[in-house]
Amino acid sequence: MSTENQTEYIAALTNLHRGLDRKGPGDSGFSRDILSNLSTLPLNPRIADLGCGSGASALLLAQHYQSTVMAVDTSSVFIDELKARANQLGLEHLIIPIQGDMAKLGWSVGSVDLLWSEGAAYNLGFEQALKIWRPLLANSGIAVISELSWFTDDVPEPAIAFWQNAYPTMGNEAENIDRAHRSGFSILSTRRLPSQSWWVNYYKPLRDQMQQIEITPSIQSVIRETEEEMRLFEKFSDFYGYTFYVLQAAYINLI
Repeated sequence: MSTENQTEYIAALTNLHRGLDRKGPGDSGFSRDILSNLSTLPLNPRIADLGCGSGASALLLAQHYQSTVMAVDTSSVFIDELKARANQLGLEHLIIPIQGDMAKLGWSVGSVDLLWSEGAAYNLGFEQALKIWRPLLANSGIAVISELSWFTDDVPEPAIAFWQNAYPTMGNEAENIDRAHRSGFSILSTRRLPSQSWWVNYYKPLRDQMQQIEITPSIQSVIRETEEEMRLFEKFSDFYGYTFYVLQAAYINLI
């Protein structure tokens, strides 16, 4: 894809998701359950939400810990939505909105206790994201990262074909666990996001938006791709989905 076409595609994708509570699959109750089992964090943890969108997770984290959250996204549209939502909830004092590149944060080594990222690591590639983000974590810091993952090796061909084109480096859970180990993490747990959360919290609102948005050629292209993604997930959600990898920064042997 040319730079010009890529810019148009990203603009269309952003426009399609404008105003939606979630920019990808997720579930607040599911996230709270993960948080309730993170017992090793400091009382007031230093938190980062990378690829925060309009703040579904960042705001939940701020409410849960009553601690500051550095919320990063490349989209100025989504960052503006985050600011508005934080103000509405009275959480603006706990949210630090940052429009920027997740790969070039320039933060100090060991400056984050809890790193959260839902569905955004794929922009860098899962292992590359882990290697870039690992130095940011304090000793024994926690990273909770959701990643599109194969659940089985026996995947139907239509799903393989679609995702090999859309996300060629997509791995199965065992491969992603190996990638995490190589990147300096130990694995605390893995949890699969229920398929119902995709439909109720993401696909249904997105489908409603698709029926109302003004259609342009670039929007139409994104809609066709999204509709195909939905059709495949409806058929094959037993074979893939989002896995939440709950990771702990391990001491790295540099010898």
